[in-house]
Amino acid sequence: MSDFRLQVFYSVATLGSFTKAAEALYITQPAVTKHIRELETQWGLPLFERKGQTIRLTEAGEVVRQYAERIFDAYRGIEFDLGTLKQQLSGRLRLGASTTIAQYVLPPTLAQFNRRFPDVRVSLINENSGIVEGAVLAREIDLGLVENSSRNKALRYTPFMDDELVLVTSTHHGLYKKVPLSLKTLTGLPLVLREKGSGTLEVLEKFLRAQGYTLRDLDVKLYLGTSEGIKSYLYASNCCSILSIKTVAPEVAAGRLRVLDIEDCRLTRQLSFVHLQGQAEPLPALFMQFALRAMGHPGPGPVAVP
Repeated sequence: MSDFRLQVFYSVATLGSFTKAAEALYITQPAVTKHIRELETQWGLPLFERKGQTIRLTEAGEVVRQYAERIFDAYRGIEFDLGTLKQQLSGRLRLGASTTIAQYVLPPTLAQFNRRFPDVRVSLINENSGIVEGAVLAREIDLGLVENSSRNKALRYTPFMDDELVLVTSTHHGLYKKVPLSLKTLTGLPLVLREKGSGTLEVLEKFLRAQGYTLRDLDVKLYLGTSEGIKSYLYASNCCSILSIKTVAPEVAAGRLRVLDIEDCRLTRQLSFVHLQGQAEPLPALFMQFALRAMGHPGPGPVAVP
């Protein structure tokens, strides 16, 4: 593996804190400081500017950060290629997924992937789509899975599944018996919605704009960060929500939630893999191919699977 001091430097640079880097690497803060000073002595230039409790990269530090990223990418490539030669894939795969995908779509595929490639160390962060895209851009993860409809030009998107958003409410209060509802009626319903930055809210906002409305035209009582939290809220209120059908299918089947049709309204989106522009690294590319096959899709192109 590469010089551990370089890993220490990169952790400080990406986390913006000596303390956080020490926690992430399971070493002491004085040890972090020692490794950074050794690198600064070796290269004869300061790598960080320290002002009180804040630090930032110097010009030299930014150069080192860019090279460190290339070095770590190269080491991941070595692990992958040598593992393939041994017919035993290994390495580290850092994934990030939006809440809906992480909780309701990805787990079965991860279980299959782990059985097929037990020596690949997989980690997963669960955030909304905007944060996942930011993590890809910052190279904090190798591959994201997002549900938003917007596109960042610095990223490449590969659709893997279609999803539908539906209006749901609890069945316990017996309201909203007139279906389908009109869009005008929707603007008067008490709603609890997903948080800003979520793909679900972004799709709704885009639809509303196309119909001449905005979120301000809706009676939004609360924004919550998870679909599970919203479902619990619905059980204790007379509110409605707009959620992925994948998140509410079990509750609808059990009779706890009810889907309300909205006239001339079908909210759909594509769930997509996302990585930096250009060809994906071997291990993320393999995972995309594997996941597409597991989900019943042929995949975007040939990737050798031992």
